[in-house]
Amino acid sequence: MEKTQDKKSQTLLKSATLIVIVILLSKVAGFLRDIIVANYYGASLVSDAYFYAYQIPALAVVILGGMGGPFHSATVSVFSKIIDNFSAKPKKEVKRLFNTYETFSLLVFGLIALICFFYPDIVMKIIISQASPELSALAAYHLKLMSPVILVGALLGLYYGILVTYNKFLLPNIAPSMVSIGIIITLFITKGDNTGFYLALGTTFGALLQLLVQTPVVVKLGYTFKPVFDFFKNKKFNEILELLMPAFLSSTIGQIGIYVDIFFASSLAQGQWTAYGYANRIFQFPVGLMLSALLVPLFPLFSRLVAQNKFDEVRHYFNKGVGSLIFVGTFTMIYIFIARVDLISLALERGAFTHQATLMVSEVLFFISLSIIPYMFRDSITRLYYSFGDSKTPFYIALGSILLKLIFNSLLVGPLGINGIALSTSIITLINGTLLAILIRKKISIGYRVFFKQIGKILFCALITFILGFFLNSCMNLVLSDSFILKIVKVSIDFIFMLISYVLVAHLLRIEYLEDLKEKIETKLGIKKNA
Repeated sequence: MEKTQDKKSQTLLKSATLIVIVILLSKVAGFLRDIIVANYYGASLVSDAYFYAYQIPALAVVILGGMGGPFHSATVSVFSKIIDNFSAKPKKEVKRLFNTYETFSLLVFGLIALICFFYPDIVMKIIISQASPELSALAAYHLKLMSPVILVGALLGLYYGILVTYNKFLLPNIAPSMVSIGIIITLFITKGDNTGFYLALGTTFGALLQLLVQTPVVVKLGYTFKPVFDFFKNKKFNEILELLMPAFLSSTIGQIGIYVDIFFASSLAQGQWTAYGYANRIFQFPVGLMLSALLVPLFPLFSRLVAQNKFDEVRHYFNKGVGSLIFVGTFTMIYIFIARVDLISLALERGAFTHQATLMVSEVLFFISLSIIPYMFRDSITRLYYSFGDSKTPFYIALGSILLKLIFNSLLVGPLGINGIALSTSIITLINGTLLAILIRKKISIGYRVFFKQIGKILFCALITFILGFFLNSCMNLVLSDSFILKIVKVSIDFIFMLISYVLVAHLLRIEYLEDLKEKIETKLGIKKNA
């Protein structure tokens, strides 16, 4: 078993390494997009209107159709079990299932897209009912321009899932960068405008690019589109719906949580929702990178191992994978705490994006970053539920979080403003992760005693590193000026010093995930241990 696990670990490492590189490039494209958008629109009425309107297309493209979304998850879970030869063209029944799935998705998302195109003002008035008439009208204008993105989202999650099922990790993780590239190209050519027309148009253009990039490879695998309406006759499609609908509702419930945030944020000062959006994207840069690297190759493996009743291997990969993820994520959290103002200033503070906007984003980022550990654990263990064919439990927990969102936002937004929404999100993520951790024991014993003992060591290691980093950063702020070059010097010194401190303390505490990461790096570099 150990040899098998070592072989699978090496395969996962190779996949994860490739995914990290690809997603990093995608994240860089997103980073450049944010720089350009911030330069032209800052934290303003126009940017607020765009980010409010984008929440609906984002539901289709990012949340439902993206990595870990219900369409991707349901596709991987079902198709990975019914395809017996991944090097051959799909069998007739597999293709028919694919076409039934695609037809269903196009009909549902097409209807939503039409509603958003013809009635955008009504949709936005429901979502941002407390907004000014000017903000509401501008957001409706953006939504109408981006409504085709919703139809595109009907296909992206399905195609993403099929490609991952065939272990084609490269393209699905390159494709999402097309939205960023579409925005960059459009704004680079047009130089922006005072209504956000080109920003919304670039988003639609980018989504179409993403679809065009994925489609030829899916067709080459043997999956061409032909309308099939076996919605009630196809047993495998019913199995997909059993996974898809609760997961769809769960993701939608999560989006409703965002709409609750929008309701509270729409009454706040201009630019605060934009600040929240930028902070969340900065947060997602490292966290999304790490989660994608782990979960994209690991989720199909979970599904196969569960189907084979190999629960010891499931437990092994979960503990090792998630533990290593949290070990790296915790360092990311404390580094953000220390260097966030300088990092945001270096990245965004130019053009229409002022220093006041930098401070606003940095405060929100602090409260969002508190959720890094529970966020990683929650998303990882949710995939474990899906591997067991259970999407209902995550749904019920997400449903309960809506009420908690209302309660915590009501308590925190008044005294903390937009920071209250960020803190509320972190608290609810912790609650969700805790409930999922408790209820998974009905399906499999994870071995929490050993797992959380290591997590306790990680948190102590993080505390020591944070104190040392805070002292160093305070000293540099007294000595160094705020010039662009010296800010680069400060964040670089902070990173190197804190990383060395974190690794040394982890070594002294004998945190096993440090050794796991070291072994994986040595394996990747071809370094063999001495006998």
